[in-house]
Amino acid sequence: MLLNTYEPWKFAFSHENDEIIENSFGIIGVPFDSTTSYHSGSRLGPIVVREASFGFEKYNTVFNKELNTIFYDFGDVNVVPGNCEKTCGIIEDTVNELLDMNLRPIIIGGEHSASIGAIEALSKRHEKLTVIHLDAHRDLAFEFIGEKYSHAAVMRRAHEAGVNLVQIGIRSSSADEEEFVKSTYNIQTFKNKDVHKHMDAIEYYLTNIDGPIYISIDMDVIDPAIAPSVGNPTPGGLFISEIETILETLCHKNVVGFDVVETASDRLGDHTAVVAAKIIYDFLTLIE
Repeated sequence: MLLNTYEPWKFAFSHENDEIIENSFGIIGVPFDSTTSYHSGSRLGPIVVREASFGFEKYNTVFNKELNTIFYDFGDVNVVPGNCEKTCGIIEDTVNELLDMNLRPIIIGGEHSASIGAIEALSKRHEKLTVIHLDAHRDLAFEFIGEKYSHAAVMRRAHEAGVNLVQIGIRSSSADEEEFVKSTYNIQTFKNKDVHKHMDAIEYYLTNIDGPIYISIDMDVIDPAIAPSVGNPTPGGLFISEIETILETLCHKNVVGFDVVETASDRLGDHTAVVAAKIIYDFLTLIE
């Protein structure tokens, strides 16, 4: 077990962590939603997503491939409720522990601020890190309601860490965020209609990214008719088949970390939790 973690559950098909094989994956959950601004409950996301994972067979029929990736579930981070900055620091320390073990992190959220700690840790280890950010929202506010460490500012903190940013599925933002995007050179945007109408162009762009990649998936990128239990549901979202296509493209690249965040439900078997578990299951099936 890692420092600052405990084990309430494990993701299906995870290996026992008594003998670690290097260059595999380590899962941590982040049960935190203290900066949530609309629908709370994502602190329970790690539990319900893990439980939902047991509904899948080891053979993935979508991709005609067995899930053979080695990964370990180290449980949940001991967060500090009400203190996002300290919690992000704990996440960064925990991700650094995984990296020291030559494991690539997978984070189950929890609110999107969980990504800050992971991206901070990885950006210090990898030059030219690219963050692929799937979300309904830009999350590029300098601060939100006076809070710099917030679910609404996570990608601004990532950008400050020097990463290249690719935002996919965007359909809600502020005027200030749009102006910030125009003022910088290293943010690429594919809005929701681009995904629906021009997926081939997005695949081509992603295929040509060089260097290490971190994938961050906010569950509100998916249409709320499919995944309603999220912090900020927004109509016009992506479909599961589109997420599958994006993952299938990215999993041939150098992916150094991955997160799925903002599942906000306290109910086992919740639709959103099942979809989130499937995204992680698909990623683990596809990654090479």
